[in-house]
Amino acid sequence: MKTIVVLTGAGMSAESGISTFRDSGGLWDQYNVEDVATPEGFRKNPELVLDFYNKRRRESFGAKPNLGHTGLAAMETDFNVHVITQNVDNLHEKAGSTNVLHLHGELVKVRSVNNPDLIYTLTEDNPDIHIGDKGEDGAQLRPHIVWFGEAVPAIEEAMNIVQKADILVIIGTSLNVYPAAGLINYVKEGTPIYLIDPQEVRTNVQGVHFIRKGASEGVKELRQIVGNSRE
Repeated sequence: MKTIVVLTGAGMSAESGISTFRDSGGLWDQYNVEDVATPEGFRKNPELVLDFYNKRRRESFGAKPNLGHTGLAAMETDFNVHVITQNVDNLHEKAGSTNVLHLHGELVKVRSVNNPDLIYTLTEDNPDIHIGDKGEDGAQLRPHIVWFGEAVPAIEEAMNIVQKADILVIIGTSLNVYPAAGLINYVKEGTPIYLIDPQEVRTNVQGVHFIRKGASEGVKELRQIVGNSRE
């Protein structure tokens, strides 16, 4: 059974109503990155940061997977599919994907500011954290998100997964955010690469097959192209 590795970004979830960050009118047009997505911003104004992610979390809980998400999950019938996502929502999991690696953390999880391994999962009935909410170690809880300036703990695992790909698929990412954007360089020579995005995405990698469609229509076309080849 062939291994398909899928690298997804904000465009994957845009059709589900999840706010993108970098597009015109996106979150970074409404907020300063330094204020809500850096350790320094959290130290300066933790209440603002917690409120920002509480809003994102409630938005995520209310969102439903689009046909792109469900299409990728359905491909597990015929392929060994690994999803590596830059997204912090859980729409891949909601759609039924069973092998999902989150590079930049997960909205539904929070952790102790003193112990990154002390992690809790929030529910739709109790989606918010506030100043004074503490872990069992007595430390304030923060979003389980990789902020700018912080290391990406899962990047080495992601590199290893990409190296095993028989087919690499990239959906809804500008390939501008590192280290995630560098993953494309770890694919084996000669591996087919498909890039799904309605916008033009520039890459120095040769031989990329571009599918200029949104996630739902793009995944539909991808499935037609790759068929159900198990060998």
